[in-house]
Amino acid sequence: MSPKIQPIPPNTSRIVDILAFPRAQLLDVTGPFQVFTTANDILARRGLPPAYEIRGVSASDAIVATGGFVIATTPFEAAGARIDTLVIAGGRGATEAAEQEKLAQWVKQRALSARRVASVCTGAFILAAAGLLDGRRAVTHWEFCARLSHQFPRVTVDPRPIFIHDGPIWTSAGVTSGIDLALALVEEDLGRPIMLTVARRLVVFPKRPGDQAQFSDAVTLQAPNHSFVELHLWIDDNLTEDMSLRRLSDQAGMSERTFSRRYREETGMTPGQGVERRRVEAARRLLLETHHPTKRIAGCCGFGSEEILRRAFLRVHGVCPKEYRERFG
Repeated sequence: MSPKIQPIPPNTSRIVDILAFPRAQLLDVTGPFQVFTTANDILARRGLPPAYEIRGVSASDAIVATGGFVIATTPFEAAGARIDTLVIAGGRGATEAAEQEKLAQWVKQRALSARRVASVCTGAFILAAAGLLDGRRAVTHWEFCARLSHQFPRVTVDPRPIFIHDGPIWTSAGVTSGIDLALALVEEDLGRPIMLTVARRLVVFPKRPGDQAQFSDAVTLQAPNHSFVELHLWIDDNLTEDMSLRRLSDQAGMSERTFSRRYREETGMTPGQGVERRRVEAARRLLLETHHPTKRIAGCCGFGSEEILRRAFLRVHGVCPKEYRERFG
């Protein structure tokens, strides 16, 4: 289901509804809200009309968010017909909210009138319950990606990116990624110079790439509930050694065929991809914690050359090692 694109008349602000609910994550609501508000402030300083009319909406006139913070909201029935962007917050109450048929139907109908629809964190569960993610790629907080995929098998869940833009639907990862998503929406509407000014005003990084990984691969591959924790520790200690399928399967005590099958089942990747992720993760740490040149880091982490490291790092993190170090080092 694709929301209809509504043309925005000149000098008319875009209405942005941010859906909240009991136990919504506070920053999932206020982060995007502040991005759009700051864009309006910047335009006002330039003598221009506001680009956005931002409203918090919910089933009542107020909700209690995380930490007991009370947010005044506009009830659904008073929201009006016109809308440009619908943003669904996430938080502890999102999965419970997704089970409410009335809310899911409201989101579904509201999306039909919106130019675009977005979710922050576990707000993706509400979009999925409304059928808006069927046949699309989506992301949510990494802790809930497996649950989203299991509960909504028609959704292609990619657990890695900061945010995903699939047609008129945007989804984002956990908590602060809602700010990244909102900056991307501002850039789409008002251009990169305004977006950069908003980011500087908020003292945040100017829009991390959507395909940048939302978490370290050490988190992904070191989960305590699978069989390859010891193997991964061995790989980390022997990054420059031969990592052929035969060597890995011998280390795991399995036949090559059984090892390949079980590794893919438990990690979602091939053994070769798993080794690459471990090497990239080691390189990432060295980029942040040392001043070693990239060529030396490539050798320390088992990459045959600096160029091989660059290509692997780009596949995993969406940026090259030099750019990653400049941003976060």
